[in-house]
Amino acid sequence: MSANLQLVAKMQARMEQAKSMKDEEKLYRYNGVLYPTIMCPEENMKALGSISARGDDVMLVAYPKCGFNWMVGVVRQIIAEAKGVASEPQGPPLIEFFGPDIMKNVEAAPSPRFLGTHLHPDNIPATFYEKKAKIMVIFRNPKDTLVSYYHFCNNNPVLPTLKSWDSFFNDFMSGDVGWGSYFEHAKAWEKKMDDPNVMIVTYEDIKQNLSQGVRQISTFFGFSLTDAQVEQISQGSTFNAMKEKSANSHGGMGNVIFRKGLVGDWKNHFTEQQSQEMDEAFKKHLEGTRIGALLKYQEHCV
Repeated sequence: MSANLQLVAKMQARMEQAKSMKDEEKLYRYNGVLYPTIMCPEENMKALGSISARGDDVMLVAYPKCGFNWMVGVVRQIIAEAKGVASEPQGPPLIEFFGPDIMKNVEAAPSPRFLGTHLHPDNIPATFYEKKAKIMVIFRNPKDTLVSYYHFCNNNPVLPTLKSWDSFFNDFMSGDVGWGSYFEHAKAWEKKMDDPNVMIVTYEDIKQNLSQGVRQISTFFGFSLTDAQVEQISQGSTFNAMKEKSANSHGGMGNVIFRKGLVGDWKNHFTEQQSQEMDEAFKKHLEGTRIGALLKYQEHCV
């Protein structure tokens, strides 16, 4: 069984396991950061130390709910077109979901391997930086990220039941959510923007011009595509197209993972006070930085 099929089977079994767990058991801290107990148990986190990167690995990174699953579909289609093979719907390639058994199959998988993670850049195994693997990072404006994360957690049996929108807002702002603080992730990637093997893109820019995004991504990873292939991939990779195919790629979680995909949905959730609090946090952490400029906060969040 392939690593991806193994992972899908394991995820389905864990979803069932979650039904018998108490809410307080569904998150735990590893090296000070919260992770979902079911999907990222301690044995998985420890197993990351054994992974060996390759220079031609294709690595996709995102803070949760910044467009990771959408970009999985886009990158898979790019690889399939460039290699002349069929693109099969499979589970998300998050390395922290793998564990020791799946990691063995990952080590034996042919190149180029397509991998991904939500991990903070300082927690990504050093081997990926040492081998100079190409790492694409996708970020989304923090207000829409928070809204998407809220709805994801509110409909996910492996995560604790949410008390309220207000309580989740406070947890997000303090970094007490799975995979830690959005702003700490952003500040850490800011430090890596001069690395030629790291490319940071935004959800909003890709959504605005998907064809340009497909070209940018394929060029970065070293895949050659014709204009016709770019257009074919773009037409089949809109958010709505991915949502329609999500039952095949993500099973019963498809509609949870692919909810709306809108830019500006935060206006339907934030109070004026919460909006001001986020504005202050952005000003404190990211205003004047290059990644802050990429996020176009004034355009999307004011």
